[in-house]
This record gives sequence, C-alpha cells and structure tokens, in this order.
Amino acid sequence: MTVPPAANLQDPAESFYSHWMALNDWLREHRGLWQPAPFMEPAPPWTKQYPDLARLIAEISDEQRQILEDAPARLAAMVGVQVPSLARYEHLTALADLRPAESEVSLATLPEVRAVDMPGRKRGQSGAFAAALRPLEQSVLDWCCGKGHLARTLAAVCQEPVHGLEWNAELVREGNRLAVKYGDAVSLQCQDVLAEDLVLPPGYHGVALHACGDLHRRLMRRGSEAGLSRLSVSPCCYHLTDADSYRPMSRRAASHDGLLAPSRSDLRLAVRETVTAPARVREQTRLVSQWRLGFDSLQRELRGIDEYLAVPSHPSKVIHEGFAGFCRWAAHKKAMALPPDIDFDAWEAQGVRRWEQVRRHELVRHLFRRPLELWMVLDYALYFEEQGYQVRLGEFCDRSLTPRNLLLDAVRTSEEAN
Repeated sequence: MTVPPAANLQDPAESFYSHWMALNDWLREHRGLWQPAPFMEPAPPWTKQYPDLARLIAEISDEQRQILEDAPARLAAMVGVQVPSLARYEHLTALADLRPAESEVSLATLPEVRAVDMPGRKRGQSGAFAAALRPLEQSVLDWCCGKGHLARTLAAVCQEPVHGLEWNAELVREGNRLAVKYGDAVSLQCQDVLAEDLVLPPGYHGVALHACGDLHRRLMRRGSEAGLSRLSVSPCCYHLTDADSYRPMSRRAASHDGLLAPSRSDLRLAVRETVTAPARVREQTRLVSQWRLGFDSLQRELRGIDEYLAVPSHPSKVIHEGFAGFCRWAAHKKAMALPPDIDFDAWEAQGVRRWEQVRRHELVRHLFRRPLELWMVLDYALYFEEQGYQVRLGEFCDRSLTPRNLLLDAVRTSEEAN
C-alpha cells in the first residue's frame, strides 16, 4: 500500500501526546471561562475574576463581535492582553495542512449533473475529503453512508469497488438505484453499525465523513480490532454518546494525572458553530434565543428565584404566536401562572438586551471550541497509534466549507499488517 506523503505528516517535533497534554492542562486551567453557560448565567463567575476582560468584551461593537466570532486567533490575541495565557490559542490549535490543491479537489468532486439530491456543501466536502485521501488503492467501506453521496464520490477516484453500510433501508435503496443509474462501482448494504455481531473484513479501507459521536468511535474501535489496513475519519457531533462524560479512547490519555473530564453537555461546545447555516436559520435562532432569555428574566422575577429554568423545545407553531404566545406556552409547560398585567413588550426588550450580553460573553467561551475538539481528536490519534497505525492529523478543507474539517488518516504499519 502507498503511504500518504510524508510532507503531510504531523510535525514529529511535537508528538500527539505532548500536544494533547498541553491542551489538557490549558483547558483545565481555564475551565472557569468555558464551562459556565452565559445563556444560563447572566453574569458568569469569570466576569468577577477578570473584570478587565469583562469590560473589554462589553465594549466590543456588534460589527467587531461578528468578525471575532469567525476569527478565533484574532480574538485570542485581543483577550490575551488581559489574560496572557489565552494568547497560546494559536500555538495550541496549530495543525498540519492536509488540504489538496484546488485542481485535485475539482477532479475528485462528483460532477453536478450526477450529484442528484446532494446538497452543494456536501458535494464540496466529499470532493475535498476524497482528494485528501488519494491514492485509494483498496476496497473502501463507507461507514454510515446514507444515500451514498460520499461512496459515489470515492468510487470515481478509487481503484477498487466501494461498499457502504447504512441502517436506513430507504436511503440504501435510493443510493443503490443512483449507483446503477450512473454506473458507479458502489454497493450499499442495510446494516446497524452498532450491532454486536457486525464483522468487518480486514481488507477494507474504512472511511467516515461526519459520522456522529459514538458512530465514528465505533468505526475506530471495530475497524482497528478487525485489522483494517487504513481508517480515515472526519469526526462530528462528539456529544452524541451514551456516556455521561467523555472517556478517552487511548490508554495514555486515560491514565494521565489531572485528566480533563468534560460532561456530555460540555462536549456540545466543540460543535457550536453556525458558519454554514443559512441566513434564515440564523435569524430564527436569534429570535427564539431572545424570547427564551426574555422569558427567563420574567420567570426569575415571578418565582423570586434567580436561577435558570430549562424550557423544552417549542413546536413550530409557537413562532407565529409572538413573544407573548411563547411565554404563555413556556409557562404552561413549567406549570406557572402568568399574571394578567404582564408588560410583554418590556420583557421582550429585556430578552434582546440579555441576548446582546450573552453573545459577548459567548465570545470568550467560543474561544475554547476548537481546543476542546482537538483535545478529543488527539486522543483518537493516540488510540490509533496504540493500535499500530501511522497517523496523519490535519485540516482537509477550509473552515468556511465546514467547521468540522479535521481529518484523521491512519495507515497500519507493515509490521502490524503482516
């Protein structure tokens, strides 16, 4: 098998383990900045611990906030003046650049006329992922393949057939129909990948593009146990797990003194980015967030208890009933009686003010999204190394295409393969 070019390998001057340890210690040191959720705490404790930082954040304009939201390195440099240790962000998140040339991505991307029912971003992500994995010399196993969009993309650049596993029978039928229609060397199979009796033949190259949480971790474990010669994973939705807190996969991370133990709720922070969300979705998210904060301020007043009261997900029809309708719905859900003389306009305005404050406090918290994600993915890299793989870790596409742009590419060493 051809091993990916050495030029793309992680810099040997800093091992995965030393990088992971540095992130672990940095995240533990700053837990007070990223664990409290500003949405639930109008004045997070760090605003008292770092008053100069709180003033700096409060004075940021809306325009600056929007720019800094998508420029974490720039944000880190700014807040590092008040909290110098935060300036280490850029060094701690530095990775190898595994992005292929645009010409290579173009050749590996499924032509638009054949990308039936394939969203544009998915098409671009699949093309970049496929180009970053070349050469593909073995039969590929597409894990949680859906309708086979990635499988059909890979088939065009792979020397062997591509197989896919997917639990949804309807998606499997439609994916196989498309493969036959366009003559792709792809076959999809209906399979629950979490089933205990699943057997993976060792000759495959297992791939997973944005399989969520326990699904991508399952491929890593089962694939390495089965001796798959290559495993290529771009993880997503780390919080989708049955565990209450993150348990490291690698022995070295699990046995580390002072191990960070983020909860399932903490893990949501790693994927709280909306750079790819449509404007309509962003606007609706903003409106509902303001309403929830307005109701939160109202319920604190009515109950005489200064604490957040969780409200379940709302039905879509509530959006059309305005803020007053939302409050009545939320109060009913929490068995609260609303007085008849509530000034809903005033409480809605309070929600807008709270939202502006939350957005600024969240800037500080969001600085830890990538470090927390990378802390987990470096643990994955250590796990692969412990299983006898040579590992590449880096970014396979620009963040603007998808914030989940990390690629773990693990090739079993010749000694282990034999």
